[in-house]
Amino acid sequence: MFNRTSLQAAAALVSISLLSGCSVFSDGESAADQRIVVGTTSSPTTLDPAAAWDNSWELFRNVFQTLVAFPTGTTIPKPDAADCAFKGTSSRVYECTIHDGLTFSNGHKLDAAAVKYSIDRIRTINVDGGPNGMLKSLEKIDVIDPQTVVFRLNRPDATFPFILATPAMSIVDPAEYPADKLRKDGKLVGSGPYVLDSYAEGEKAELTRNAGYKGFADRKNGGVTIRYFKESEPMVAALKKKEIDATYRGLTAAEVVELQADKPENSGLQLVESTGADIRYLVFNAEDPTAAKLPVRRAIAQLVDRDALVNTVYQGTAEPLYSMVPKGIAGHTTKFFDRFGSPDPAKAKRILRDAGITEPVKMDFWYTTDRYGSSTGPEFVELKRQLEASGLFEITLHGKPWKEFQPGYQKGQYPVFGRGWFPDFPDADNFIAPFVGEDNVLSTPYVSPRISDQLIPKSRRESDRAAVMDEFNEAQEIMVRDVRLLPLWQGKLYVAASEDIAGGERALDPQTVMQMWELGRRTSW
Repeated sequence: MFNRTSLQAAAALVSISLLSGCSVFSDGESAADQRIVVGTTSSPTTLDPAAAWDNSWELFRNVFQTLVAFPTGTTIPKPDAADCAFKGTSSRVYECTIHDGLTFSNGHKLDAAAVKYSIDRIRTINVDGGPNGMLKSLEKIDVIDPQTVVFRLNRPDATFPFILATPAMSIVDPAEYPADKLRKDGKLVGSGPYVLDSYAEGEKAELTRNAGYKGFADRKNGGVTIRYFKESEPMVAALKKKEIDATYRGLTAAEVVELQADKPENSGLQLVESTGADIRYLVFNAEDPTAAKLPVRRAIAQLVDRDALVNTVYQGTAEPLYSMVPKGIAGHTTKFFDRFGSPDPAKAKRILRDAGITEPVKMDFWYTTDRYGSSTGPEFVELKRQLEASGLFEITLHGKPWKEFQPGYQKGQYPVFGRGWFPDFPDADNFIAPFVGEDNVLSTPYVSPRISDQLIPKSRRESDRAAVMDEFNEAQEIMVRDVRLLPLWQGKLYVAASEDIAGGERALDPQTVMQMWELGRRTSW
């Protein structure tokens, strides 16, 4: 399911006027004692892992443990709370031995029973669009003894360890989390590198070191304050005023370009650029009478000018995407370009006229105003401009904050809406399987038996991912034919920070989740 290539980060300093030998700390202090402040525009939607298949993972990775995880520099799951391996050759029995002496931050023991409880409650609660969608191959969990848990799968699934490595599979304390409903008291208890001391929704999270932590994370700071911003402009302003030490997620293209410029106001700042597998795309709801018409969807696919979109709105911080599988992931194709070619209003008109559609098509496009950065609004304005310039469409735009936007698309209220995807793992499977089927991550059924029942299961029997490119190629051909999803662009990831902050190039794991423990203050510069 997942390609074993890692994110490759390259740091580019905005300012190179480093003052050699300047001490950062007073006598007796060390980098590991210093707290840091990180800003982001992506706040958690929930504090309960059983509900999260989104950027809430950022917080979870830093306060919970999973059985296996991705330590810095690795691209396949390694031990976190346990040593795990498949038994036999069928890829259907996965056994984990819990490490000795693990406890939650409240002192309660972390054992095999807690692991079973944590995964079972995900399945029991079964949140719409939640992480239970990743557990379709799981049949049951057996606790063999206090330190041993066995996962029995209903079909071969060589990707199951990667699923267990996601923060959605965080291990929770059975005494703190209800078995059949979400925890909603604004608190959490984990066994990870940090403890959540306090949390103000939409404002900040205060993390301190977990004194009882036993795991792979080598914490390079004394604690982290995460500040949540509704817009990126005040976040960048806070960075320049040294109110925060670093930013992650949410920078607009204009802000990235501005931070790269050699200007006095950028003195003392750095910008770390990472290759990104994050994508943006449109979703067509087939329950809507207009979006259900294949000629309408194909006409839109024929009109969208991705080059103009990324140049106008994203100024070189993104690139056109012609497949749901992005460049850099094995299995990437350019199927949408191969089928539709360059934007062509005459061809789009012919597609509609051949279907008997002669009047401008009126449609409502929805987007979230605060989930993917401040450029989302301008992106949809540009899409509207392109479609209406053809004379074939009349588009009405609607933007809502994520907290309101998410329930709307989950209830099927939007004919067309924009979404972003940060992969669970860097593999073609993770850019196809989550979006197909009755119970998919979009809560917008897309039934394709050939993909769901044949191509994906066949690919998951093969641990050699290079051997399943034919399956992914055919799946993408089907997706282009159906146009239920329309890929737009893939981006790059940026960490902007003060120049005295080290570790930005090591902070992102293969799931593009920030490992806060990698950030720390330089001892001198």
